[in-house]
Amino acid sequence: MPKKTRKTKKSKPRKTKKSARKPLKKTVRKPAKKKAAKKKASRRTTKPARKPAKTKAVMVVKPSFPPVKLKTPARPIVTEQRVGIVVHYYSHLSVAIIKLDQGSLQVGDPVHIKGHTTDFEQRVESMQIEHQSIQRAEVGQEFGLQVSDHVREHDIVYKVIG
Repeated sequence: MPKKTRKTKKSKPRKTKKSARKPLKKTVRKPAKKKAAKKKASRRTTKPARKPAKTKAVMVVKPSFPPVKLKTPARPIVTEQRVGIVVHYYSHLSVAIIKLDQGSLQVGDPVHIKGHTTDFEQRVESMQIEHQSIQRAEVGQEFGLQVSDHVREHDIVYKVIG
């Protein structure tokens, strides 16, 4: 019995880049015509001068009448005296702990608290030392002051005079 042979599949030729399959075309330069040479000679050798760019004129109008000065209402002169500094702030109670450096502070005095991001005025409503209400605080005392706005440590407390 004859041996059976397997038929093998013929492999497809690999695809190559198009540029590799096609031969390069050779370009042949044709000699320049005489007419073109004549045209070149007839052209100008210098370019015409450029026109300057147009600029818009700006008119300055001076008023013929004097400027009007607006009258502002007179404000009372307000002076402030630095009295202390904020040592701590309890946000859940809206209470600032203040240490007095100079002067004194009592209930009813207007104060101005100023800092990097803080700037507001209010009247002293309530002051306490160790949970005991006080009416007046002197130099060197630390006390809790109920405040109407958020304050931060190192904000400066001024007493408003006038």
